[in-house]
Amino acid sequence: MAATLPPIPDPMHGSAATPIAFIRAIVAAYRRYGINPANALRQAQIAPAALDNPDARVTAAQMELISAVAMQELDDEALGWFSRRLPWGSYGMLCRASITSPDLGVAIKRWCRHHRLLTDDILLHLDAQRDVAHVRIEVRRYLGEMHEFCIVTILRYLLGYACWVIDSRIPLLGARFPFPPPPHRSVYPLLFQGPVHFDAEQAGISFDAQYLSLPLRRDEAALQQMLRRALPLTVLQYRRDRLLVQRVRHLLRERLDEGATAETLAERLHLSPRTLHRQLEEEGASVQQLKDEARRERAVDLLNRTNRSIKQIALSTGFRNEKSFSRAFRQWTGDSPTAFRSRVVAATSASEA
Repeated sequence: MAATLPPIPDPMHGSAATPIAFIRAIVAAYRRYGINPANALRQAQIAPAALDNPDARVTAAQMELISAVAMQELDDEALGWFSRRLPWGSYGMLCRASITSPDLGVAIKRWCRHHRLLTDDILLHLDAQRDVAHVRIEVRRYLGEMHEFCIVTILRYLLGYACWVIDSRIPLLGARFPFPPPPHRSVYPLLFQGPVHFDAEQAGISFDAQYLSLPLRRDEAALQQMLRRALPLTVLQYRRDRLLVQRVRHLLRERLDEGATAETLAERLHLSPRTLHRQLEEEGASVQQLKDEARRERAVDLLNRTNRSIKQIALSTGFRNEKSFSRAFRQWTGDSPTAFRSRVVAATSASEA
């Protein structure tokens, strides 16, 4: 995905989590083209004997290095997946074709459309249904032993680029794969954080459709820099989520009467509580602030629209008793719940008169 191969960190640095099955798929590409993979294995410091050990793992840096070397030596960025080579720079072309898009939805549509210029062995589709966006892969030619590695990498290419171009993590609502759970299934939650399903009809990922409307935050200069080392985007998870505050607000509205906590919210968002607190702080918010906003919003709505008792409203907004609710409501509005309701009733009566 770049014109030259820039320096890559020490291949042995970091934890070894990438399954050897992905390395075997790259070696299979060498075999397809009748080229010896010894140089790529040596540069990535992967012992040939490890290929025969199904439990072997390599580091992300080793995976990045062998992929980059293989793409250049084979002159195929698809690493043997498709019926014809994708010359060096093919996926960079997809990035350039979408970098001027007004928002992520247009960028992904352009990516999917232009991918057909590279190959029709697989087709990429973007479908937005109500509040959920689906990116799916339609496989039109049998990919054989390349099947899993191709599907996983294509989805990670697109997801990594999408996160980078809007400078935001895109949490997945689900990832689906049209094959049985592999022996190395434990790596999938690292690559696709969120629910993972195997034996699906088609491969694909799903996420909140609101991300499609986010504007792109990168330009041509940033793209040129990224393409010098684009491969990490296929492995690394983006940290920042620009819609996190909005997503927390949505969950709080759903779960106020259940006593939502940082722990329960983090679990629903597939984050650790520590990460949730840190990312909210980066956005100038906190769990407590957002919870107070949601409680106040619901309390005011119920006081305005219903005849529920103050005790019932307190329970509905996540308070244990009427006293603590009344104290919090006075801090929010300057009035007690009873006084607030009385003013609303008086104002309504006056307007009707």
